[in-house]
Amino acid sequence: DHGVAQVGAANPVLDGHPVYKTLAVSGNKTGPIVGVVPLSGHLDLKKIAKASGNKKCEMIPLKQLEKTTGYIHGANTPIGIYHSKKFPIFLDESVLDEDGIWVSSGEVGRSVLINPLDLKKLVKATVADLQE
Repeated sequence: DHGVAQVGAANPVLDGHPVYKTLAVSGNKTGPIVGVVPLSGHLDLKKIAKASGNKKCEMIPLKQLEKTTGYIHGANTPIGIYHSKKFPIFLDESVLDEDGIWVSSGEVGRSVLINPLDLKKLVKATVADLQE
């Protein structure tokens, strides 16, 4: 079955491409924004706040996640969120080293392989240093 990464591995890779997670946070000025970082990495809330022009950002509480993004935990997809909600999308700069990354397709355990530059264009993403 395609689209299942070895979760728990130090650097989850599927068919030679890294897996990225999509995290929804709330900025004190912007409201909801989305950060896309390697599955093995950690989103730095200070860095995404700075990149997005916020003073601070916090993770959106689990119980508000589906109401906010339209997706349940583990199924957030930058493409779907951008197209339905128009929240600003931020990609970690590590994507620039890759010719393809896996991101969620909007269902838990299902991912789609996309060229990061195509993704950037598709969701009008900002690329920034987002990891701790």
